[in-house]
Amino acid sequence: MIKQLFIEHGLHNNRMKLFVKFEYDAKAIELIKTLPGVKWSQTEKKWHIGYHPEALNNIRNTFKNTGVYIQTLNDVNDVVKPRPIEVKRPSDALPDLNKSQKDKVNQFKNYLRSKRYSESTIGTYIDSIQTFLRYYATKNLSEITNDDLIAFNNNYILANNYSASYQNQIVNAVKLFFRTIENKQLQPELIHRPKTQKLLPNVLSKEEIKLILNAHGNIKHKAMLSLIYSCGLRRGELLNLKLIDIDSKRGLVIIRQAKGRKDRVAPLSEKILELLREYYNAYKPNLWLFEGQDKKSQYDERSLASVLLQALQKSKINKPVTLHWLRHSYATHLLENGTDLRYIQEILGHSRSTTTEIYTHVSNKNIQKITSPFDNL
Repeated sequence: MIKQLFIEHGLHNNRMKLFVKFEYDAKAIELIKTLPGVKWSQTEKKWHIGYHPEALNNIRNTFKNTGVYIQTLNDVNDVVKPRPIEVKRPSDALPDLNKSQKDKVNQFKNYLRSKRYSESTIGTYIDSIQTFLRYYATKNLSEITNDDLIAFNNNYILANNYSASYQNQIVNAVKLFFRTIENKQLQPELIHRPKTQKLLPNVLSKEEIKLILNAHGNIKHKAMLSLIYSCGLRRGELLNLKLIDIDSKRGLVIIRQAKGRKDRVAPLSEKILELLREYYNAYKPNLWLFEGQDKKSQYDERSLASVLLQALQKSKINKPVTLHWLRHSYATHLLENGTDLRYIQEILGHSRSTTTEIYTHVSNKNIQKITSPFDNL
């Protein structure tokens, strides 16, 4: 039996789904097939099921007592919302795009590529505009107005209880499509958007971080987790690092074309440099700093998640820690050490200072100085 499986959410045929991924295993396949409504996607090479809490619970119950660890990715636990059972989804009856619409979508895709959008962003925008155009398949593009965008928001997005982030994704794609391809301005600001949730970042204590980073005897595994924490890296930023990105003389790591297609640098401590030298001498990577088994490709992101999971099990930390928690913890610990917010913003690669300021809400530097009135009773 497999040791773990991964659950993430995403679009499939313009509908939100839960995707289930695991290595090939006959027993696991038998179990997954018992889930109501589960299907295999030949294109995605994953199992998928309806996007609702019952489906998530069914998956967990099916693999309960099997020894399989279930790892949820991209905040599945936070974003799965119950859907009204009686709501009829317009996507069930949406027609396919006609040739003219397909040509327009291809023009839009070419525009996005010419502007050097990332492939993931392009995929998101194309899926979004296709959904919108399929909804108005019988209407000429020249006839679509702000009223149509408002109606789509009310009758498709809100009626199907899609998230605020999905709503913003659709609206932004539609606005950009009509401005660039149809030379027409729509006004999405007329749509009443819900307030976004303001969630605090998850932060580990320095003692917990130390336990996690020291849990592995394998130098490669230890180096990967340590570098994420010591430089505040995102998962993809770590996996995209090449040997030439480590500037040992200047004590810097160069993060190239990260989120927002921006380059930035982060300081490398002498301690992490010693660890990286020890790792290099043991593994002798060629191109990527952390290579896969064939030494020609990057280290696999699912394997990296497994490395963290093993560290949590060894250190007996029962919190649902993800790799991004290490980045949050790094930023918070910098703040508690007295580092200026402006420097933290630059190191993390945040475009806006307000994004970095959220760490002030979880830092205990000043909160611990506050005396409770209970102590004076």
